Amino acid sequence: MDPKPSISVFYPCYNDWGTIGSMVLLTEQTFRRLGMDGDITIVDDGSREKTLAALAEIEREFPNVRIVRHPKNRGYGGALRTGFGAATREWIFYTDGDAQYDVRELELLLAHAGPDVDIVQGYKIARGDPMHRRIIGRIYHWIVKIAFALPYRDVDCDFRLIRRSVFDKITLTRDSGVICVEMMAKIHRAGFRCVEVPVHHYQRTYGKSQFFNFPRIARTLWQLAGLWVEIVMLRRAG
Repeated sequence: MDPKPSISVFYPCYNDWGTIGSMVLLTEQTFRRLGMDGDITIVDDGSREKTLAALAEIEREFPNVRIVRHPKNRGYGGALRTGFGAATREWIFYTDGDAQYDVRELELLLAHAGPDVDIVQGYKIARGDPMHRRIIGRIYHWIVKIAFALPYRDVDCDFRLIRRSVFDKITLTRDSGVICVEMMAKIHRAGFRCVEVPVHHYQRTYGKSQFFNFPRIARTLWQLAGLWVEIVMLRRAG
């Protein structure tokens, strides 16, 4: 592992008022414990009033935390693209603002962030969701894995550590959750070196998923089809 890696951390946040504050606190504590040089950005993707109040409190308590705001919701992919664009350090770490992952397990990813690695990808040890979501998630995983010929255990695990230089060679375009497939497919096809690490996944304590409803699933499948045509059929992987 690189000594005291330089890292930009960002969290996409959409109405995550109940969890985003604790995630910032745990990140700061992790930085201090590991002796890391890092910064923290929250990408507020058009959240409502309750979350805006929580973000205002974070600004007061953690003046070094940068908050980038979208006046209107741009979607999960839009939030990720903003976060990647705002990063300035050698490594970029992100996970969702809903605290379904333990940010302290960033340490597990950093242990593999050597000079011969470009991305350290988490994979869920066990999914901490209700049964119907686990079933839908598993079906989605296999559709994506087979359609895009991806070798990864868990494409949809948003607990990632990525070299910033990766984004000098790949460009992300999607504004929805399909961006995760786009990113990993382009990373794979560009030949970047990936290590996978098991991480814990927990049930939500606040809010609800924006993905698990039938209209959104239908839109996602349609968007996946378009991405498949672009990357697999037309071989546009950059």
